[in-house]
Amino acid sequence: MASSFKPEQARLPSPLPLPSPPLTKFNIGLCQLSVTTDKTRNISHAKNAIEEAASKGAKLILLPEIWNSPYSNDSFPVYAEDIDAGCDASPSTSMLSEVSKRLRITIIGGSIPERVGDRLYNTCCVFGSNGELRAKHRKIHLFDIDIPGKITFMESKTLTAGEAPTIVDTDVGRIGIGICYDIRFQELAMVYAARGAHLLCYPGAFYMTTGPLHWELLQRARATDNQLYVATCSPARDSGAGYTAWGHSTLVGPFGEVLATTEHEEAIIIAEIDYSILEQRRTNLPLNKQRRGDLYQLVDIQRLNSK
Repeated sequence: MASSFKPEQARLPSPLPLPSPPLTKFNIGLCQLSVTTDKTRNISHAKNAIEEAASKGAKLILLPEIWNSPYSNDSFPVYAEDIDAGCDASPSTSMLSEVSKRLRITIIGGSIPERVGDRLYNTCCVFGSNGELRAKHRKIHLFDIDIPGKITFMESKTLTAGEAPTIVDTDVGRIGIGICYDIRFQELAMVYAARGAHLLCYPGAFYMTTGPLHWELLQRARATDNQLYVATCSPARDSGAGYTAWGHSTLVGPFGEVLATTEHEEAIIIAEIDYSILEQRRTNLPLNKQRRGDLYQLVDIQRLNSK
């Protein structure tokens, strides 16, 4: 009977097998940072936090969304950097490249405003332990919301949406990248899982309205549905800022369990990731063998078009 359900057809193209990671166990560092209007200070502050996390044993470090700039449409054009030009044109990513190489760590560089010609993006850069830029994710789903009496924010007033999912093989496994609002779209996480991701990383800055209700819920849902790890990193809360972040950077395991988290103040969280648990959980709950390909299907457009 089960074979008639066609689980192998529930993903198109067929899911990739979970690859053997370079490391089975390692520590991740989540750097929940305060952000000011002083860009030079923000860069130096992030560098110090990365160094501290590495000194505590972190092999993978995740920074917050928009850590070099205030989170506002007015600030994005002012603080934006030409990442491809590098050097003086992108002091934030130059720092990430230098410190990842010096400390021999992998950095998921949160996100910063990126300038490309007359367009601006909300962009996450991934640097390998050799200091090279391994991947660049531009936020796919822009934060355009209107909750009367609570919050109205339209990223699309200044930012352009990214056009592709981003998954990258690193020294600490295969990682799918999303930025903040991207976490609300389970299809993106499902695509990453079908591409063999071990871990999803979401730098994010949920607001005080939706943060208490949805932040942890969404992380646990993405981890549970896809049976993988999910890590998030928020800026620390600044009640005097124009945009007030919820905080609560978190690591969630493949059973939906919260493995490590914090409150809203500045913090550096060090937690262990153990990929051997992934196969165990997928054996406990063999969802991939139980999907109803005869009834539904997720199509990975990018992979399909690349064939």
